[in-house]
Amino acid sequence: MSTVTDAVPSAGPRPAGGIGQSVRDSLVVAKRNLIRMSRIPEMVIFGLIQPIMFVVLFSYVFGGSMKIGASTDPSVYRNFLMAGIFAQTVTFATAGAGAGIADDMHKGLIDRFRSLPMARGAVLTGRTIADLVQTALTLLVLAIVALLVGWRIHEGIWKALGAFGLLLLLGYAFTWVGALIGLSVRTPEAATSGGLIWLFPVTFISNAFVDSSQMTPWLRHVADWNPFSATVQACRELFGNPGVSASTAWPMQHPVWASVIYSVLIILVFRTLAVRKYRSATA
Repeated sequence: MSTVTDAVPSAGPRPAGGIGQSVRDSLVVAKRNLIRMSRIPEMVIFGLIQPIMFVVLFSYVFGGSMKIGASTDPSVYRNFLMAGIFAQTVTFATAGAGAGIADDMHKGLIDRFRSLPMARGAVLTGRTIADLVQTALTLLVLAIVALLVGWRIHEGIWKALGAFGLLLLLGYAFTWVGALIGLSVRTPEAATSGGLIWLFPVTFISNAFVDSSQMTPWLRHVADWNPFSATVQACRELFGNPGVSASTAWPMQHPVWASVIYSVLIILVFRTLAVRKYRSATA
């Protein structure tokens, strides 16, 4: 609770409103959450361990049994896999975001923020920005691990950076889903469970871990129109990795545009719902 003061400017009360104030308040709240994360390093460490385990387990346990195109070469599967692991990592950050907001609600911190003369959406925006910074750090470490197990990019550094940008945009979008869940439940444990239940079908009914062309027709149709699949497909194209789907679905034919459109729509819808819920939520 002592960190509450970090989230509040030292100046006296000022009227709420204005884009400038909203940006300032959001950055202050983001700073408060980043300081809190730095004081609890196990949050960052555990967030890094899980995706690293996924990389190692999927690469070496399933690598020799998965068929990508006409190849069952484990190195081909490792390069195919990494875009899916990157996307899974940024979306699983949703559960942490929801749990963090639910914890603040449970402790009454959200009520204290709401009583202050600050922009209405700043608390949630600041929280999602802080989670985005943590996600970027996790992606950096994960990319280093991926290089160590044999993953490579083949389309140049700028396209690779574009792919990571799409991943962070997707992660930021899904964090707003987590924010809404965190405001809608009573405990951090419920937020964690609620944040993971819907993520499993989203991430596994996709082209992340298997070639969607090997699925039954109806399941492949679902996977090809999955926003998660669009980002994975876009990353494979930008990284130059194998396994780019030849589907006739529009998101698979234009994955970069589809990824951007899906992520922006998710942000617009769920930010609106989360801010509305924030105004009426009680601990």
